Amino acid sequence: ILAAKRMFWPVVSSTATTLVAFLPMLLWPGVVGKFMSFLPLTVIIVLTASLLTAMVFLPALGGFFGRNHVPAEEAETAAQLAGTSHVDFSRIRGLAGIYIRLLQKIIARPFLVVVVSLAVVVLVFWSYGKLNNGTELFVDTEPEQAFVFVSGRGNMSAREKFDLVKQVEQRVLSVGGLKSVFTIVGQVGGNKIDGAGQDRPVDMIGQLILEPADYNLRRKGKLILDEIRRKTRDIPGLVIEVRKKEEGPPTGKDIRLQVSGLNRAQVEQATRRIRRYFEHEAGDLRDIEDTTPLPGIEWVLDVDRREAARFGTDILSVGSMIQLATNGLLIGTYRPDDAEDEIDIRVRMPRNERNLDQLDQLRVVTKYGPVPLSNFVTRKAQPKVSSITRRDGRYMMMVKANVTNGVVASRKIAQIEQWLNKQHWPGDVTTRFRGADEDQKESAAFLGKAMMGALFMMFLILVTQFDSFWQTTITLSTVVLSVVGVLLGMMVTGQTFSTIMTGTGVIALAGIVVNNSIVLIDTYNHLHREMGMPVMEAVLRSAGQRLRPVLLTTITTICGLLPMALQINLDFFNRIVQVGSVTSIWWVQLSTAIIFGLGFATLLTLVLTPTLLALPTIVRHRFAHRKMARQQNGKRSHTDQTASPPVEEMPKAAE
Repeated sequence: ILAAKRMFWPVVSSTATTLVAFLPMLLWPGVVGKFMSFLPLTVIIVLTASLLTAMVFLPALGGFFGRNHVPAEEAETAAQLAGTSHVDFSRIRGLAGIYIRLLQKIIARPFLVVVVSLAVVVLVFWSYGKLNNGTELFVDTEPEQAFVFVSGRGNMSAREKFDLVKQVEQRVLSVGGLKSVFTIVGQVGGNKIDGAGQDRPVDMIGQLILEPADYNLRRKGKLILDEIRRKTRDIPGLVIEVRKKEEGPPTGKDIRLQVSGLNRAQVEQATRRIRRYFEHEAGDLRDIEDTTPLPGIEWVLDVDRREAARFGTDILSVGSMIQLATNGLLIGTYRPDDAEDEIDIRVRMPRNERNLDQLDQLRVVTKYGPVPLSNFVTRKAQPKVSSITRRDGRYMMMVKANVTNGVVASRKIAQIEQWLNKQHWPGDVTTRFRGADEDQKESAAFLGKAMMGALFMMFLILVTQFDSFWQTTITLSTVVLSVVGVLLGMMVTGQTFSTIMTGTGVIALAGIVVNNSIVLIDTYNHLHREMGMPVMEAVLRSAGQRLRPVLLTTITTICGLLPMALQINLDFFNRIVQVGSVTSIWWVQLSTAIIFGLGFATLLTLVLTPTLLALPTIVRHRFAHRKMARQQNGKRSHTDQTASPPVEEMPKAAE
């Protein structure tokens, strides 16, 4: 009962700070926000339920199952630290004694501790700036599905497309590690990002959907896809793209560069120029494509209305004659007895007369008799335009590419952006990165705002709890230390910083690491404010009392996350220990961030928090001691001056 009453507000404050760390994540906008919304919801619900467990069920169970017989050494240490009488810290045994005696020496040099801590923070940030492995939106996972896009140009028939795609399928089937291959011939869905997150080529004639074998029965997915690329790259007339299905928020290809402007010709010129840079200078890029018009021509028939009227005809009659040589002239419809839809009835010229030259020989019937179309119709060829895309009233084209294995897309984007800034673009042509880079920047901006909002709400809770701005600042400083630990973990493990998963881990840490400081500072306030204990003794006693809870909290959290970080899956029912899986890779960066951040912050919290608690008192004592020393020296100097020469006659050094 005493423990529940004593720790009620510290536990409530700890839970509240963790809850407010996750609350802003509920406002995460866009597809990424919907994708990640279940994590903060789950944490908030479970953590709220755990507060009820901690304050109601655990005290009851503790009173029922609690130990009645405590080892003599533990009982003696607890009695010394919890008592109100003077305690000799040199007589405390065990880990607590070693920690307190070490802390005594450290607290005696508070400025050195602060300077060293700041130096460590600056050094880690500087090192990460030099040694980081870049950033990415989501985690690079093993493929559960993969796609082979077959692109070919020309006016192919369905049979020709089928034969070409079938040739690709035969080579793909010879690759080991595939469970099934599903083939589709023809354009499917156009050049859009579909539900599977795939950015399809504009000239696609077919695609293969691949399902790899079970994860523990095959090679790495990258090796399988690389082999497919090698076996299909020498098929003449075809461009083969092999991509895995995006498991996170769909963003399309790794690099999606938008080129826009008011002049369509200038936009097309800039797009082709950027593509040439992608192909010949950028390096480490594959599956390069753009959305400029496909090669081809279309014939434009220009009707001179005045001349047509002079011959007694019009555009409608001209159009009907042209349809006879092309798709046919609609004269009616017919619905068979066994069908629900009507069938068009069209009249066309014989097959051997349906050609381009026939357009010059067509004659339209007028009241003056048959008149050749060439009298008032001119025919000219121009580049074919399949579609025109506008965004915000400006013409828009895209240049897209994937990076090769081992290359971080963010670094390649930085290289391309540097090249773009050095170029001179015609007119008002502008460029902007879309896709993963845009989502990554938006997510980073949101997480930064969410972090600031969470820290502000934590600040309000902690000020209410401690009634001290200094103690609140000390507690929030552990958040900075946790970020240092995260960056240190990224460098040690060689991981890429995932904006979604690692960023979520940093925000989660903000609510977790402050709990240790809350418990330690609350104990210090109890000893110092309520029991009237001197500052230094209260700091050492609270540190000794809370050493075990702090270590237990940290160790249990790290042990709970280690299986995720090491990708270990324990199946107790089937007695199977599995290392690595398709979905376990998702959580490596999140768990690694929390493990390293919490571990690093805890080590410094056990040293830095007690030091900062004692710092104001130490500064006041030293200031008072120096002031007293100056006053004593002044009195001594005043006494000596009665028998000494005037001040102006004293040596300058003495002055």
